[in-house]
Amino acid sequence: MNDRLPFWQRLLITLLVMLLSSYLAGLICQLIFGFAIPSYIAGAIGGLTSLPTWDFLKRIRPSG
Repeated sequence: MNDRLPFWQRLLITLLVMLLSSYLAGLICQLIFGFAIPSYIAGAIGGLTSLPTWDFLKRIRPSG
């Protein structure tokens, strides 16, 4: 019996975390330093955030 999260749920959550983290990184940089970070740096931050998120979601079990 496969009791892990389905692939599509892991993918959706990972994409949301990736987009949110890159947006927040740009927003924080804008607020603190007064300039926007380049999009490739925000993308790299989002991509690096998605790796541990995907690994974490592979290990957790859905409730119920």
